[in-house]
Amino acid sequence: MAAIQRKKSPRAPSFGLQDAIERAFKIYDREGRHAVPVDVAANHLGYKDASNGAAMAALATLRYYGLIERPREGQLAICKELELYKFSPNDEIRMKLLGTWIRKPPIFNELLDQYVGGLPSDGTIRYDLIQKGFNASSVDSCVSAFRSSVEYARFYDAPAGRVEADEQDEEEHDLPESLEQAHGTPTPSSHSSSLPERPSTAKIKPPLLLSSDDTAEIDKIPIRLTGGRRAWIVVPSPLYTADKDRMIAQIKLLLTDDEETEE
Repeated sequence: MAAIQRKKSPRAPSFGLQDAIERAFKIYDREGRHAVPVDVAANHLGYKDASNGAAMAALATLRYYGLIERPREGQLAICKELELYKFSPNDEIRMKLLGTWIRKPPIFNELLDQYVGGLPSDGTIRYDLIQKGFNASSVDSCVSAFRSSVEYARFYDAPAGRVEADEQDEEEHDLPESLEQAHGTPTPSSHSSSLPERPSTAKIKPPLLLSSDDTAEIDKIPIRLTGGRRAWIVVPSPLYTADKDRMIAQIKLLLTDDEETEE
């Protein structure tokens, strides 16, 4: 009788965002942003090397949150945003970074889009994850990691703009690109201290591509790009065949213009 092959759950962090940040700093404190062999990165996290399952899961979780990157095969490096988080001169930047990292894991991003205004019970989240392909042996750890991350990032306590993914993406572009832009000469601060304070002010941005007198229902369709980026298509409801043809034509025209510019 053939053995029953158990279906793997979708990729997801094995622990929460706060834990991930603290582990990423263990690598940063030893290596800065230099690229290091995977085994060295695992050793900084307390593992002998990266060959065992626990080490691989930990490093994978840091990558899911976008805290480490792989500049070349067999090597890892801390992302520049973690350095900015450490030396940030104000809590508003830290809150924006937390809001960015919590949406990096695709399953977390999907759940946050689904749960507008707050989280349901663990039972509901567990049911939804099982519907999305998670098996019973891994679903509880994902629920725990997701809820603790939402609480740490204060996602639903933050001003408008964090609930909608497109508005959160816009805010990413407001982050300083370097430490010099953020605060001249950076001064180290404790990265394991209490949670950052909630920003006192916030910009509330109107929905993209909509005029003020647009009363039609809309759907926002995410398109995942390389490098953790996303594009959004905002479409009205109903959407007619002629509308689709026009949209496709416009996109093709845009791509043609880009190709001509590159040449």
